[in-house]
Amino acid sequence: MLAKNKNNGGLSTIPCGKNAQVDRLLREYADALKAEAHTLGQHGLTEREFYDSGLFRGAIERIRGQFSATLRDKRAFVRNILNYLDDRNFIRDWESVELANRYDYIVNFNDGRVAGIETKGCMDGNNTNIFERPPQANEFILWSVCTNAAADFRKNVWSGIHTRLSTEIIVNKKLVDGLVVWDMACASVGRPCPKVAGTPERLTAVGQYLLPPPCIYVFPNTIASARDNPHPPAQSLNNVSILKALHECFGGHDDEVNYVTFEVEQQGKDTLRKTRIVRGGIVQRESKLTVMKRSK
Repeated sequence: MLAKNKNNGGLSTIPCGKNAQVDRLLREYADALKAEAHTLGQHGLTEREFYDSGLFRGAIERIRGQFSATLRDKRAFVRNILNYLDDRNFIRDWESVELANRYDYIVNFNDGRVAGIETKGCMDGNNTNIFERPPQANEFILWSVCTNAAADFRKNVWSGIHTRLSTEIIVNKKLVDGLVVWDMACASVGRPCPKVAGTPERLTAVGQYLLPPPCIYVFPNTIASARDNPHPPAQSLNNVSILKALHECFGGHDDEVNYVTFEVEQQGKDTLRKTRIVRGGIVQRESKLTVMKRSK
């Protein structure tokens, strides 16, 4: 029987978390920026005119849009990782198909298996549900590349898995074999990683990045159904070649792998599901049975 995490409350959905000092500095800087924004630049407006004009809000929205729209660094990160796997013979080869499909990469293995990868951001938006499993793929995973070190990472990962992915998988019958949560902000000042605390030798240099082992989530290989398959188990890590390759190539420990299950019940017209994440034989987070709402 699985042990329950006594500190269960979302804190262990993913091991890493915010740096409290950086979070405090962020709030202080934001307050200072709002208070002093009218003193920046050559706009020629009085303080009252500046804030009444909407210039400050518009500038903030423009910057947000620029950060959201640029995918170059995220794509470079994933491609560097795939090249690293290729160079060390963990995969046979890979190709980018991101401009033509609702999945981004195809990875081929020496035994003939094919993996599909769709990259996502911080898992907290509706974009998380926009993907298609490649028809030729033996396995399919999502990869969260969340470069915003100030994001509430634990909340976003849980929301992505429980609120968004579970519904997409169960209601819309889209099979997903797993999830990787890993990017260039991992083990940074803003997002310290407990996996490498006191053990810097576990960091791997890939180009300009110095990376901890990835956070890996293994899902069931069948879709939960209240009538026929109410609680399928998470599959073995060995069944998902791309997750296994990332885990082994970057020095992951077996007790760091997360196993995710979805339990489904039918109550009248409502379909309810319970999401559970187990790591190291301990239930790290578990939801109540909650009603699913069909994705739009």
